[in-house]
Amino acid sequence: MPTFTAPDGTGLAYHLRGEGAPLVVLPGGPMRASAYLGDLGGVTARRRLALVDLRGTGDSAAPADPASYRCDRQVDDVEALRVELGLDRMDLLAHSAGGSLAMLYAARYPHRVSRLALITVTPWALGGPATPQDRLAAARLRKDEPWFARAFPAFEAWLTGGEEPDWTVVAPFFHGRWDDTARAHDAATDEQTNAEAGERFLDPAAFDPPALRTALAAVAAPVLVLAGEVDGGPRPEPARVVADAFPGAEFTVQSGAGHYPWLDDPEWFASRVVDFLDGGAQPFSVTATSRAQR
Repeated sequence: MPTFTAPDGTGLAYHLRGEGAPLVVLPGGPMRASAYLGDLGGVTARRRLALVDLRGTGDSAAPADPASYRCDRQVDDVEALRVELGLDRMDLLAHSAGGSLAMLYAARYPHRVSRLALITVTPWALGGPATPQDRLAAARLRKDEPWFARAFPAFEAWLTGGEEPDWTVVAPFFHGRWDDTARAHDAATDEQTNAEAGERFLDPAAFDPPALRTALAAVAAPVLVLAGEVDGGPRPEPARVVADAFPGAEFTVQSGAGHYPWLDDPEWFASRVVDFLDGGAQPFSVTATSRAQR
């Protein structure tokens, strides 16, 4: 397992999967270990993924200072990974809350991003968290599903101020297809997630939406923003806000997809993402595995 050291001395890990030009991948959660991303629906057939475990998750060490879990404090961890991989510029993909980290990285290091893919990214960093109304509107799209009658009342009660629900009941709302693959994926959530770090990650103090909008408007790298048709966080409309922050970003809504679109239609997802990325790629300038055993 390759490792590298963050600027503050925290030991961080990443996982290499697949073949082809490198693609650095930032997980969501917030603060969920990268294992849940799998092979991103088969992207590994054409890209070599470098999936980072953010500090305090997966195989990465917890930092000495818990305040460094804050999203803006992790931007230089991403930059350290770029240096570790020996890339002058990198293709970058981020899922969900990881998109806030990717946007902050692109704002601070725009010359280091060759292409950026943002997958089901809520515009937290732009001042637009997913609202209960968004989530309930998306949930109502599932009214013909066999599990809806049991799940919706619990979901609605929680989102309107009630107790936290039994997640095994409401989890289908986060997936476009509630099948055995989705059930297994969801069952691993708690053990893969650092909940305390996740709360710190989304500290509002980490974000300055007006300044970020100004910086992202100057990002020259091509950007793809992909939303799921039935995802509630974000719904396609808020996801478009992310696309609008960049000059000329591509915006795509994956039909029938929830928050994990590579599970809902792997072939379509992988094809759309790789076709976008293939507009520009560079090989590793070092062999990452040979540098990582330290």
